[in-house]
Amino acid sequence: MTVFFIGAGPGDPELLTKKAERLIGECPVCLYAGSLVPEQVVAGAPADALVMDTAPMTLDDTHEQIKRAHAKGQDVARVHSGDPSLYGAIAEQIRRLRADGIDYEIIPGVPAYAAAAAALGQELTIPEVAQSIVLTRVSMKSTSMPAGETLENFAKTGATLAIHLGVRNLREIERQLAPYYGENCPVAVVYRVGWPDQMLIRGTLSDIREKVRVEKITRTALILVGPAMGEVSDFKDSALYDPEMPHVLRPKVKP
Repeated sequence: MTVFFIGAGPGDPELLTKKAERLIGECPVCLYAGSLVPEQVVAGAPADALVMDTAPMTLDDTHEQIKRAHAKGQDVARVHSGDPSLYGAIAEQIRRLRADGIDYEIIPGVPAYAAAAAALGQELTIPEVAQSIVLTRVSMKSTSMPAGETLENFAKTGATLAIHLGVRNLREIERQLAPYYGENCPVAVVYRVGWPDQMLIRGTLSDIREKVRVEKITRTALILVGPAMGEVSDFKDSALYDPEMPHVLRPKVKP
């Protein structure tokens, strides 16, 4: 018996990997986070499968269901949004599985920041503008952040920031980031990426809060901040395809 932590992607059922789709279709027990994973994602579960929305359940509740399946020798599809390795809350589940001697496997999925960049139609790493992405979040009512992992510290790098769980704290985000990025730094807020009601809001650190307020967005949104999020056109081409930069797969041709 194995528990498969399956990354379902951000919402679009067509972004499921083939492996994820196959396992959902094979496992007799399917536990999915219904607040973040559409029902269409688990619609391919076997007709006689036990399919449960874990949104109203506690960690103890979900683990009890897994133990029951384990006693019956049944595999479990534990379906999470995005990629399970990022804010998937699987570490505490794995800790319990190990304590009870239950096997598990992690199936990666499309993370929200990648789907958001695709929806926005852009690259997040632009030569000589931004070559790093910081995946982070703000505390608010969720688990506190470790010391040193502050927006101000990350802002000092000038990297593209992908901020989770912060759409209700845009005033504070602006306060912390503006001294480093500037008030006119481009920002994109992507609401429910991959869902039918997906919304893309572009602005700057100085005006994005008002734009989000008008749309009444209070949850399930990713915030992308940094120079790379703007209309950048005067950047240098990367060395990847530069004819003057040979590499092992493209040796320089002698004249």
